[in-house]
Amino acid sequence: MFKLLKPLRRRWPQAAAVTALSLLVLSPAQAAEAIKVGLVAALSGQSAKSGEALTRGLTIAIDEINAAGGILGQPVELIRRDDESNPAKGMLAARELIQREEVTVLFGGLDTPVSLAIVPLANQMKVPFMGIWAAGTGITHNGAEDNYVFRVSAMDEIVDEALVQYGIDEYNMQKPGMLLINNPWGESNEKGFRHALETRDMPYAGIERIESSDLDVIPQLTRLKNAGADTLLMVGNVGPSAQVVKSLDRMEWDVPVVSHWGPAGGRFSELAGPNASRVHFIQTYVFTEHNSAKGDQVLSALKSTYPEIETLADITPAVGIANAYDGMHLAALAIEQAGNTEGPAVRDGFYAIDEYQGLIKDYKQPFTTEQHDALGPQDYIFTHFVDGSIVPVKP
Repeated sequence: MFKLLKPLRRRWPQAAAVTALSLLVLSPAQAAEAIKVGLVAALSGQSAKSGEALTRGLTIAIDEINAAGGILGQPVELIRRDDESNPAKGMLAARELIQREEVTVLFGGLDTPVSLAIVPLANQMKVPFMGIWAAGTGITHNGAEDNYVFRVSAMDEIVDEALVQYGIDEYNMQKPGMLLINNPWGESNEKGFRHALETRDMPYAGIERIESSDLDVIPQLTRLKNAGADTLLMVGNVGPSAQVVKSLDRMEWDVPVVSHWGPAGGRFSELAGPNASRVHFIQTYVFTEHNSAKGDQVLSALKSTYPEIETLADITPAVGIANAYDGMHLAALAIEQAGNTEGPAVRDGFYAIDEYQGLIKDYKQPFTTEQHDALGPQDYIFTHFVDGSIVPVKP
């Protein structure tokens, strides 16, 4: 067996010693060292379905890139690590991928607390970190003078503005109550909601915290109901969001629920029960029966690569697939612009991207030194669960 060699541009002295026989044995595809990209996300637990969606989006994009010759003539390889929604485990996983695996771009992840733990490491190690789910404003707006964090996903500050406006437009909301997960993601959205309400001179009934371990949130809901809440603004992942719906059912309180996209992250429809559809939540993309040409292309590739996908319900949450798919292609363009895999050059390569016809939208100069979020409020749609599938509220 002959040992695969590193690319000529990196190890010219060794390349000079390669025998003619080994050159004959190794095809160009075999000889080229892979460009590694990493994913740190929740691959187990209640959010595993979302972690799998991120994996699938990255995989479909990588398959397309490799079929077209790779990046800089080298194939792309995805390496995943499970953060178990734990910031400490996420940071350790990120460090391993950066230092041991030497990934060129790090992708992550589902939870804002985990991403916020990784951000300082990415900036310190000068490795681009592409956010493809977590929406905390501070992930990209992290205050670093040398910022290596980009995002193809929602951002809390913009989402909160959209959620408040949706409540006004759809439910004539006048005095909302906030139900926020008790962690940095909830804190990020509290700031966004307060600002959105203050600019409209709108009062709120109160702010209640929910925990991932809550099995009953009736006390929090009762306080909001007694304070006159006419709509609930909710931020939480699958488990606590499902408990909100079941608690509302037990209280027989028919109040509108306008939510961040946490319920999309896993088995919400199953856990919340028959009234899961009452929760309207934001997304960046949804597969339907009528997609764009790019949407049909990706949907076909998903069904071909993953035979278990038979219906649209089988690809929930589509947002994870779409964010990851576009994020990977944008990262590939950045590396091509850089001409190498060095972190600072790739970071600058993101700024040099002119346009890309993606799945979510057609991107026009998606990143600048001042703007590291590729998506804005015009890229959001409102959805809910119907028969286990995430579908637009308004077709």
